[in-house]
Amino acid sequence: MTVGGMSNVLAAKGLRKSFPGRGGPVEAVRGVDLRVRAGEVFGFLGPNGAGKTTTLRMLATLLPIDAGSAHIAGVDVRRDPAEVRRRIGYVGQVGGADLPATGRENLLLQGRLHGASRAAAARRADELVDVLALGEFVDRRAATYSGGQRRRLEVALGLMHSPALLFLDEPTTGLDPQNRANLWDQLRALRARGTTIFLTTHYLEEADALADRLAIIDRGRVVAEGTPAELKRQVGGETVLLRPGPGPTTPDRLRTLLDEQPFVRESRLAGDTLYLTIGDGSRTLPRLLAALAEHQVTLETISLSAPSLDDVFLRTTGRALRDAGTSLAVPAARQEVPA
Repeated sequence: MTVGGMSNVLAAKGLRKSFPGRGGPVEAVRGVDLRVRAGEVFGFLGPNGAGKTTTLRMLATLLPIDAGSAHIAGVDVRRDPAEVRRRIGYVGQVGGADLPATGRENLLLQGRLHGASRAAAARRADELVDVLALGEFVDRRAATYSGGQRRRLEVALGLMHSPALLFLDEPTTGLDPQNRANLWDQLRALRARGTTIFLTTHYLEEADALADRLAIIDRGRVVAEGTPAELKRQVGGETVLLRPGPGPTTPDRLRTLLDEQPFVRESRLAGDTLYLTIGDGSRTLPRLLAALAEHQVTLETISLSAPSLDDVFLRTTGRALRDAGTSLAVPAARQEVPA
């Protein structure tokens, strides 16, 4: 199947999954459509509990699909799960390395389990050691690895059989910033070599930095899809974040006051934080500050930023992504302005 001249490695339509609950079935995934093109990094972004991992596990044949269809590399996930497993790599959140063994022993075993000869497994292991920069530690026991080193080994394990699609479920969760940035570099190198990657994440920066295209999921539904740049352009203008300080001005009152200003294109309230969409921030911000001073409004926080993926989520759901049940990294473009 092709779209725009590019083949789809993954095509899913109307995916649904429910789990038993005390008050009846709980819908974790509610009609998700996805397409992943060959050679791209596809990001699946959303807060914890949004349905990311459940969707991924259905696609990877680890959970049965209740309704809908999915094909990976032309193979029907529901009808031929064994063949799908031969065509995908999967790196879960927990990881699967044998810690008492060395990294190289892990790689060779993985290759043999997929039917490669000893010589072929050794050649593939050497290739991945080079691509993922494992050489300094690959002959040490995996139990001695840092979190970032272990994660890179697990990615290599998922690639040993040269899959058509590599699934990575929250690959950088728990890593410190240096190891996270290092793994990002390795994933970019894989993408440059033509590896197709399906990446679930709840980090805004990660999706923005790595994904060629992405889908944002919330409460089991895809609420936005496109390239990061396309999605941010939909917001239009720049974003001002305001949080009122002590005094009589409540967030609702602040919103009513600022909605009357001609330079405010759109306003959204999430908890005690007001988000405004404005035009040219350098010209509009002084007018905004003057209006606040005129009405004697005190602020705890005010900041100006270019549109972010958090703003996309806010626009489509009415909630800020970082307030939707998880702690999310925010792109560094946000500039603090003294209140």
